[in-house]
This record gives sequence, C-alpha cells and structure tokens, in this order.
Amino acid sequence: MTTPADPARALRSLLQQTLRRAGALRDDATPCGRALPIAHAHALMALLAEGPMRQQALGALLGIDKSNVARLSARMASLGHVAQRADDDDARARVVSLTAKGRRLAGEVEAASARRHEAILGRLPPGRVDDVLRALGALSEALAEVPPGSIDPGDEP
Repeated sequence: MTTPADPARALRSLLQQTLRRAGALRDDATPCGRALPIAHAHALMALLAEGPMRQQALGALLGIDKSNVARLSARMASLGHVAQRADDDDARARVVSLTAKGRRLAGEVEAASARRHEAILGRLPPGRVDDVLRALGALSEALAEVPPGSIDPGDEP
C-alpha cells in the first residue's frame, strides 16, 4: 500500500468509515445488536471485567466526563443493572457495581461482542490478523496521547 498524499486526511476518512461500519454512531443499539446505548454496553463489560469501581474510574475507562458518567450510572441503576454506594474512603465518591441482573446482561453483551469480533477476524486474510492487531494497538496508543479536545481548533492545518 502506498502512502497517500495527505495521510492525516486519509486516517480521518478511514477512522470515520470504520466507526460508521462498526455501528459506533448508533445510539439505539450496540454494534453486536443489543438494544442498549454503546456507553451502557461498554460500562457493563468494564464492570464485568474489572469489578466495582468509582464513577470517576469508570468515566476515565470509557473516556466520558464526570457528568456523563453520573447520568449513565444513574440510568443503569434505574434499570437495575448497577448499584451505587458511597465510597468507604471518600463519601463524596460513588462506587458502581453490577447487580445480578447487570451481571447477566453484561455476560450476554460480552458473548455477543465476542461472536461479532470473531466474525470480523474471520473476514481478514489469515496472514494479516497479527498486522491488523499490531496496527490497532499502535493507533490506540497514539489516540491516548492525543485525546479528544486536546488540539486547539486554531492549531489545525
């Protein structure tokens, strides 16, 4: 593959196309077909994998701000998917944990997500899977170093 004349624009175009095709812009269902907002599904899977955590930690993991994680946690609690309590070390902080209902749903979301990603990997040429995973790892690291909103709009080329 040759390098495009404007790699930054090519990257943007490919990321936009990837996110759209992945279904990441939908707010009514996850890419794996569950009738949940994507942030809700990601929060379920994070809590399933990591266990109870402060809202602040959950927000950092999901890449969402304090007010959005508070609203998400409240919505999840109202549906019976999580329980919230004051943190033992800091009563101002809230700890979020999965309920039994939330654990069941998180397991279903995790399984559906795994099936979808296995199907995607199955569409790649076998010799390219490691290349794709390495490239996505490098991209993820670069994204961590340039988070959303970190570039002043006046600084863009």
